Amino acid sequence: MVPRSQSWFCPCSCMGGSSDSEQEHHQLPPNTGGPPADTSNDYQMRPPATARTHMNGVYYPSWLVYKNKTPATLDVDNITHVFYAFVGVNEDGSLRWVDEHADLVKDVDGEKGALAALAKLKRQNPRLKTIVSIGGGADSKQFCALAASRHARETFARQVRGFCDRHELDGVDSMVSVLLSLDFAYFILVDWEHPKDAEEGRNYVKLLQECRNALPENDYFLTTALPVGQYILKHIDLHAVSRLVNYINLMAYDFTGSWSQVCGHHAQLHSPGGSLQSSHPDLKICATDGVEYVLSRGFPSRKLVLGIPAYGRYFPRAGGPGYSTEGAGEIDYCEMPDDWVENAVVDEAAVAAWYVDNGEKGYITFDVPRTVYMKGRYAAHKSLGGLFYWTGTGDKAGELSLVVAGRRGLDS
Repeated sequence: MVPRSQSWFCPCSCMGGSSDSEQEHHQLPPNTGGPPADTSNDYQMRPPATARTHMNGVYYPSWLVYKNKTPATLDVDNITHVFYAFVGVNEDGSLRWVDEHADLVKDVDGEKGALAALAKLKRQNPRLKTIVSIGGGADSKQFCALAASRHARETFARQVRGFCDRHELDGVDSMVSVLLSLDFAYFILVDWEHPKDAEEGRNYVKLLQECRNALPENDYFLTTALPVGQYILKHIDLHAVSRLVNYINLMAYDFTGSWSQVCGHHAQLHSPGGSLQSSHPDLKICATDGVEYVLSRGFPSRKLVLGIPAYGRYFPRAGGPGYSTEGAGEIDYCEMPDDWVENAVVDEAAVAAWYVDNGEKGYITFDVPRTVYMKGRYAAHKSLGGLFYWTGTGDKAGELSLVVAGRRGLDS
């Protein structure tokens, strides 16, 4: 049994934040108007080199059951993977529950706990892949100590394997007969957000190796999440990682926030030019820098998945990029008024969007269906593994859905 956690972990920092029919197939999402003919971003005009299935995955944080956002509310028609967040970890390599009541006890979708509810969703949708995500930003600090210890690494790998087996026995028994099938395997996501020096980078690879030793590749998928910053990625032997994992989830967001000198774009695909970026180099951080860096280190493009935030960052004292970050905060995409999305300004060069609220929120930077569609086309053109979203329950339904826009972009 995984011990109960003794603390509550902040959901907003879990993915690298800082706080806080053919016609339908090619239909452009709202706020698109058609892919712009920007020759600097010519992936918007060209089809991908090969046609294949992409990941369009979502994170599902267990604490959302308290907001009645259960696994059954996920848009299973448009997603391929669900990352269940999170299971905690101790420095000795043992696992612990972050919220045992949410995971195992609370009535959720007619089952006991969110894990059983997710298993039920899987039985109803056999093509859906389910992933256990271990760690998260607020809990990933434990990985540093455990990765440095061979004994702790071995303990962690055993506990991860045991967690999968117990999960199967404790209500996911429908998985037994298809354990070796290509249609389903267990997924484990090691969410140690970033080794911060060369030694930690080496230990990170050792930890992944120990996990792979315990999780045979024919039976289990091993995935890890990393930020786009080269100051972190440089410490990791990405070519070695490529031999161990099935995917890297690249957290291509949180480029601005309360920690920034001035506000910028939250999740820009490309770096915008101009004097503002010259005077504030941190505003140049963009998703493509991380993608190109990872690929340049011998990591296969098909294993790289681009992250999309289903939440925005707001700056009450700002009227656009370059203003003060005082009072900065977060807001889920599903909580934004529809007119913010429909009237958002889209920077087609940067592939970023924002809206200025004359009320309390000020400048809000977030993705809209158009920008996510463009990111999906970019991912397909680069032969990336697909897209993932933090979080699936943060999305809107219908034509304003980011998940639907991403799927259309990947499939276009």
